[in-house]
Amino acid sequence: MAHVLGWDETVYVSQVDPRTPAAFFSAPRSRGISVLVSPVLAVTDSVLALRIALALLSTAALYAAYRVWRPLLGPATTALAALVFSGLWIAQISGPEAMPNLWVALGAVAATGLFLRAPREPNARWWLAACLAGVALMRVPDAAWLGLPLFATAGCVRSHRRTLPYLLGGLAAGATQWTVEAYSRFGGVPQRLHVSGATEGGMHPHLNLFNAWRSLNGPELCRPCSGPVHHPELTLWWLALPLLALAALAVALRERRTGVPADRTLVPLAVAVCLSAPYLLLLSYSAPRFLLPAYALLALPVGGLLTRVARPRPALAVTVGCLVALQLVAQYPVLHRMTAQVASLDQRYRVAADELNALGLRAPCLLVGSHAQPVGYDAGCASAATKGNNRNTTPSSVLRRAERMPTAVLTADAQRPPRYARDWTRHPLPGTDGWTAWLAPAPGASR
Repeated sequence: MAHVLGWDETVYVSQVDPRTPAAFFSAPRSRGISVLVSPVLAVTDSVLALRIALALLSTAALYAAYRVWRPLLGPATTALAALVFSGLWIAQISGPEAMPNLWVALGAVAATGLFLRAPREPNARWWLAACLAGVALMRVPDAAWLGLPLFATAGCVRSHRRTLPYLLGGLAAGATQWTVEAYSRFGGVPQRLHVSGATEGGMHPHLNLFNAWRSLNGPELCRPCSGPVHHPELTLWWLALPLLALAALAVALRERRTGVPADRTLVPLAVAVCLSAPYLLLLSYSAPRFLLPAYALLALPVGGLLTRVARPRPALAVTVGCLVALQLVAQYPVLHRMTAQVASLDQRYRVAADELNALGLRAPCLLVGSHAQPVGYDAGCASAATKGNNRNTTPSSVLRRAERMPTAVLTADAQRPPRYARDWTRHPLPGTDGWTAWLAPAPGASR
């Protein structure tokens, strides 16, 4: 738990860490997770303290989100759904991380349940608006996909129409900061969406199911997604999930004819489909965390199906219990391998930062190139990129800044340095698996 921050985490954390320069904040990102961690960073720079705080907060949020569903589905189904979702390795590894996807998932679970309770409980509408605002603060695009089926249901079902202003108000409140930033940095919302799509490699129709399956058991980011599938036998639950969801849908539609409400199954299924759509149909790469919101919501109708099947038949109840236990146990080897893999890479950032500090690269300083963002954060340096998705400067600007502060270019895998740094001093970084630092002449050395 105490391993240093990962790449994306350093971007979010650096925005509110008073001890380090803020890293480049790309168009697809939202600042909700930065807001969430800011109270901890205001009092300590301890990564362990940050991770403990996030683990406790995410555990409380998990309970609160599924607790919303208890009046709708009953305690057994709600507890089973929460157990199945929280048992996934990607949910467990995400709890202590400064990443937004788990918070989007839990916000979506709570918002969907509150939406269903809103016709009979007026106070639920205010909580619904608050949950939507929280999701939008974490990730505006995901909030839009979450709102789509809720708006459609509210528009078509008379009993839900009073939730429309709360849906709109919650989304608008949560997206305000993102919208203001869109105009101040990118020239408007359409422009930010265009830049965001370009950063993601182009948002266009692309069947991404195979990449999602391939990345199910790691790596944390599959871009490009060309490696082998890890433990394909442990992906059977993922292949069975659509079938279980369809079975839950069929049971709900059949029971609706007898007067049993089907919205408690139909709405979470619709929201799960919408939240997974951009990641399965529009992107060309994948990451296990992308589908956390869909998993969190699908756990509810699937949990309802399992409890409905098991309740009147003791033998089936034992079978279902064994299958659930087997699924939870099967997540452990993946969790163990991925935790070690993530910690190893994150520790490499720390080792590189320590080596750079020993070479004289200390704040205020600038780091450019491969892995500049996470290594720069650990070294206390500003980071910059002259190419790629995070490009935020030019070679001439780097040279000008190198005249005023210690500057280095970081390369990996025997890459050559950029042209402007060919004459800088080469320093291999031990313990980093082949990373090399190219240090600029000390400021004022040529004068």
